[in-house]
Amino acid sequence: MALEGVQESVNPMRVNPIRHWKGRPVTVFGLGRSGESAANLLLAWGAEVTIVEECVTDEVQQTRDRLLQEGIKVLLGDVAEEGCSRAELVVVSPGVPKEHRVIRNLQKRGVPVIGEIELASWFTEVPIIAVTGTNGKSTTVRLIGAILQQSGKNVFVGGNLGTPLCEAVPRPEAHSMQPGYEWIVAEVSSFQLETIHHFRPSIAILLNVTPDHLDRHPNKDDYIAAKQRIFENQTASDMAVINWDDCEVRSMASKAPSRMYAFSLKGPVERGLYVDQETIRSRMNGGDVPIMTRDQLPLRGDHNVANAMVAIGVGLLCGCSIPDIVQGLQRTPTFEHALEPVREWQGIRFINDSKGTNVDATLKAIQSFQEPLILIVGGKDKGGDFSQLAESIRHGVKHLVVIGEATPKIQAALGSVKPLTVATTLTEAVAQAVRAAVPGDVVLFSPACASFDMFRNYHHRGLEFKRIVGELP
Repeated sequence: MALEGVQESVNPMRVNPIRHWKGRPVTVFGLGRSGESAANLLLAWGAEVTIVEECVTDEVQQTRDRLLQEGIKVLLGDVAEEGCSRAELVVVSPGVPKEHRVIRNLQKRGVPVIGEIELASWFTEVPIIAVTGTNGKSTTVRLIGAILQQSGKNVFVGGNLGTPLCEAVPRPEAHSMQPGYEWIVAEVSSFQLETIHHFRPSIAILLNVTPDHLDRHPNKDDYIAAKQRIFENQTASDMAVINWDDCEVRSMASKAPSRMYAFSLKGPVERGLYVDQETIRSRMNGGDVPIMTRDQLPLRGDHNVANAMVAIGVGLLCGCSIPDIVQGLQRTPTFEHALEPVREWQGIRFINDSKGTNVDATLKAIQSFQEPLILIVGGKDKGGDFSQLAESIRHGVKHLVVIGEATPKIQAALGSVKPLTVATTLTEAVAQAVRAAVPGDVVLFSPACASFDMFRNYHHRGLEFKRIVGELP
């Protein structure tokens, strides 16, 4: 079964979704936030919706009971084959791997399999600013949103790990396909990009690419190919903003048909943003214009200077004034779980970087501090190379505390670099860090790993760290 309208230049599902989905069977595979949002959107437009979820928890069962009352059929357990048997379309959650047997079977049968961001894009003509990359996505999305909002624009900010894109789409009772948003700013992951067909950002942003999610992607090339899809449906009328300092990113963007802008920490670029000594400068629209100095930014680290340059560039492309751009950046609060100051206790500062879920993120976190560090790392291994932390740990870290399933691998990679201690719980890890610290030190919790061995997600992990630190006497 071909996806109706898939070869047409104008996707008819955007123009008249009622005609396409009213009374037709659609299955949503995965009962997370994005799955529930997709199901609600499809139900509103008249589809016959079934949700299947293989992981059964108390929380999932409570959600199932609520959705049943709303008219959505929910099947739990090993029922994906049954739940997808009649589907004319399957919307798959990012957590479901493309190698799943049911997904493979659906593709063999010709049943279209898409993700939630693809679905949302069918129902809106609002221009999309999409941000992807290994690290910095959430921060950059929020900075862009802050600048556009400061400029008086009505903006939806969401996507991966935030509010699902389907929430930006109007429901039939609005009597209009056009919501009040002027822009949609979306964080998009490699898992989400795997399942796009028509998803086309007006502005596509690729921040960086380092090995990540190798527990899910079979190899680095597969991961890169997924990220590269952000440019896939762009045209010459669209724009791309890329990291000129990352040779992998330059290569990935070289064949993109869109108009290219670059950002660089290392020196001038032909068209884009760069840093000259301590000043961020723009060559976006001709000329060479100073925007702001580094010390005007509220966020630490070179990586956040890069994120700010992207946000500045997008702001200029969207017609924002330089004063609004600067004010938007300066009014942006510290982001939870991303180099978030937690507490100063007996002269020791505690920093929560639970969102540092891969090696490169933790490396950037370490490099953001001049103070002596006690570093807490560990969790569920995602296939990262922990030896890449060795040089920064050797010069910037006084003591290393390791937790979680990845402990043996981290010990093997770093045990000879710096003395370390092993903790079985996060509470114990904080206690060991406190014993190793003296006034003036920083305890940095930046795990370089996923959280799923001990916590529900990185947010839960970060909250627990803050609770433990907050309870220090």
